[in-house]
Amino acid sequence: MRRRLPAVVLALGITLAMLAATPALAAGYRYWSFWDGSAGGRWSYATQGPSMARPADGAVQGFRFSVSKDAAEQAAQPRAAADFETVCGATAPTEGTKRVALVIDFGVPADAPAGDTPPDTAPRTACAQVAPEATTAEALASVAKPLRYNSAALLCAISGYPKQGCGDQVADSTAGTPAPSAPAQSAAPDSGGGPSAGLLAGIAAVAALAAAGVWQSRRRTR
Repeated sequence: MRRRLPAVVLALGITLAMLAATPALAAGYRYWSFWDGSAGGRWSYATQGPSMARPADGAVQGFRFSVSKDAAEQAAQPRAAADFETVCGATAPTEGTKRVALVIDFGVPADAPAGDTPPDTAPRTACAQVAPEATTAEALASVAKPLRYNSAALLCAISGYPKQGCGDQVADSTAGTPAPSAPAQSAAPDSGGGPSAGLLAGIAAVAALAAAGVWQSRRRTR
């Protein structure tokens, strides 16, 4: 039993070190996510920002404001189906233009910045009729001004909502909906390199506990 004590202490120390080295849960970000509609009313996270995307006639584009942690996999989707006919069915096609169905979901009050409130509780839809070469941003601007962007071309506000902020980091305890390590349609913050403070503390704990176990074992064998 005495001989096993240092091994037990060492194992405990390693466990503590692993726990200390485990990174904290990534904080969420409060932002407008951008979505492409597909067959069956489904949504897929857009791989381009709205200022770069040039949808074809008949496309459905969605926007959702929320607090999210993983943009590619867990961001909150628009709460209405990506259905072109529902949005643009009553808008006749016109030569020299294209129709883009837009679903704009201002999210839930729990995700709103302090002092702000979503302007609509349900998703808003609009059929933008724009030039064939127009971007999604231009289509959005034709039906939901004012828009606000930051210097990195990240969409910050639609129809003036929210009034302030853009992709702001939010503490885990206040995250209201599943969601990005950073908004994927903007630059993710650099986490830096080198060992974390938790890892260094864990290594120190292993060394201290192992030394204490060896000392205790030798003391009992005398």
